[in-house]
Amino acid sequence: MDFTQKSTLTSHIHNILRFYYPACIDQKSGGYRSGFSDDGTVTDSQTKHLVGTSRFVYLFSIGVLTDGPDWCRDVAEHGIRFLTEYHQDKENGGFFFELDGTHVQDDTKMAYGHAFVLLAASIAHQADVPGAKELLEIVDEVTEQRFWDEEHGLYRDEWDASWSVPAAYRGQNANMHMCEAMLTAFEATGKNKYLDRAYLLAKKVPIELRTKGGGMIWEHYTPDWQPDWVYNQGNTKDEFRPYGFIPGHQLEWSKLLLWLDRHRSEPWMLETAEDLYRNGWGYGHDAEHGGIYYSLSPEHEVIDTDKNYWVISEAIAAAALLGAKTDHDPYWDHYCQLFAYASEYFIDHTYGGWYTLLNEQNERYEGEKSVAPKADYHPAAACYQAILALP
Repeated sequence: MDFTQKSTLTSHIHNILRFYYPACIDQKSGGYRSGFSDDGTVTDSQTKHLVGTSRFVYLFSIGVLTDGPDWCRDVAEHGIRFLTEYHQDKENGGFFFELDGTHVQDDTKMAYGHAFVLLAASIAHQADVPGAKELLEIVDEVTEQRFWDEEHGLYRDEWDASWSVPAAYRGQNANMHMCEAMLTAFEATGKNKYLDRAYLLAKKVPIELRTKGGGMIWEHYTPDWQPDWVYNQGNTKDEFRPYGFIPGHQLEWSKLLLWLDRHRSEPWMLETAEDLYRNGWGYGHDAEHGGIYYSLSPEHEVIDTDKNYWVISEAIAAAALLGAKTDHDPYWDHYCQLFAYASEYFIDHTYGGWYTLLNEQNERYEGEKSVAPKADYHPAAACYQAILALP
């Protein structure tokens, strides 16, 4: 497969959609089913994760934008409806983090989750999905009022259900995805306030916080945004707050800086993007077996040798945007190398979709292909960014 061709990337996105559809539609409770075995058999109909629901909306909206199957818009609208009717807290505002069917399982208000609602509503609005514009306005207001910390120019991470008690934890991950959501909201609406916010976040995290981390972006921080070197120590498998320097997040920020550069180009964006890519690849790439290690210690030693599907996806996107911006062959070489690796080890050419996790030798772990909140958002998003980047 030639992933330097837009037609190949588009076909791959549509193959991902077909792996999940129609089994992902929950006709009983609404929303989407989130658990799937390798062959697409549903393994979990009950878990409704805010991030997972939003990622499915994103996935099928991308289907609309890439002229995919004619059911994509209806399937995206199905998710917008569930976000509005069940994930939304009608009493206190904001969105519940996890449901069991339609019953609230985790009522925490998480910036990470709200970032994905904003992303989903924005891309769905761009795809003319009914209800998306209204949802965009709702989540925009609550993220601004509840999560934005004007003093530090970054987003707080977490509140209780009634917005009474903020958590002390601060993290870069939620802010990274807020930056992605803001760029998407700008492209969907043309409103400069979203681009301004993405710009500010790109100055704060890849510049200021990276300096505090000694040249790489650390994950965890104290309330005054100093690195917390012991938070979650030893737990590199936390879905949203993994311990360590995460090479994949260096690469993901590299992608975001080049995405920002498309709309408001300043020299520091490319310089920082290349530096982040250089560190993410340099410390993370497994030269012997291929792929990218998951986590590094504060001293940049590899502490988690597993290969994760989303890391390869973000590396592909970063290489594509850097290649398009610089026209340097090494980035395109990495792009082709990474897609060849993904095609050999992560992409299921029989049933569709991507496997989640491999060990250092690229052997798969037992378990489901997809659990909440995966939804193959990362590879589909990487393909979409590559389509936009390719000449």
